[in-house]
Amino acid sequence: MTRREMEAGIVTDLTRRQNYSAYLQLERLLECQQPLSDPAHHDEMLFIIQHQVAELWMKLVAHEIEAAMRMLEADRPGKAVKHLARVKEVQKQLYAQWSVLETMTPSEYAEFRSVFGRASGFQSPQYRHLEVLLGQRNRRMLAVYEHLPEWHARLSDAIESPGLYDVFLRYLSRQGHAIPAHALERDFTDTRAVDADVVAVLRVIYEDPQTHWDLYEMCEALVDIANNFQFWRFRHMKTVERIIGHQMGSGGSTGVSFLRRAIEQEFFEELIAVRTEIHRDTLGRED
Repeated sequence: MTRREMEAGIVTDLTRRQNYSAYLQLERLLECQQPLSDPAHHDEMLFIIQHQVAELWMKLVAHEIEAAMRMLEADRPGKAVKHLARVKEVQKQLYAQWSVLETMTPSEYAEFRSVFGRASGFQSPQYRHLEVLLGQRNRRMLAVYEHLPEWHARLSDAIESPGLYDVFLRYLSRQGHAIPAHALERDFTDTRAVDADVVAVLRVIYEDPQTHWDLYEMCEALVDIANNFQFWRFRHMKTVERIIGHQMGSGGSTGVSFLRRAIEQEFFEELIAVRTEIHRDTLGRED
């Protein structure tokens, strides 16, 4: 084998603060994987890392969605779409990684499932925060986070504030589109219902995308994110079904049945409703 000489400029003094491990706080990060099984079950490490990685990706998704909201508030839709394009790619990582957990067999999972008690992904405050940012609101869920005062306050504030889609509607209004006042100033603690007046505005955009390209592109970016969230939920449900069948969830839910119902909860429903209306008046008409 040919010997490879080290380049003269390579930094070898890793005692500096600017080295790779220090910048990423790797020592702290790599100490966070602490299996509870005794002796440690081989697959518990996989289970812990899978969920920790998902939490890191979710942190980035929220970071980018909040940035997109700020860009819309500043009337910079192109920058908002850029942030949402990154969200879309991160979401692909999130739902693709379920295939890694699927390499664990039901028997292997059963051997350490009892050690984490009632812990469940259902309890993740970051996951709940993402749902709120995307418009799914449920004040009753706040009770789950009373033991986490900072998260409880953050979620409470998010539930009472406009979400990503609300910010988009406000942007549409500032651009001269006839978004009704009741859709702009409303009780944000409630999940939006489909509004025919809003669908009518979206129909104008979808029937003439060349004139409204920036808005059309934004609408499609929102649909991408909504679909990817549902892909994640579906892969989650199928992974749980594959590993524990129809047993109860560790957090007390009905497991697969609970997850299947979550898939029925759509985001940005008006962007689906408008597809039914596009060029409806001309469909089937003979020239």
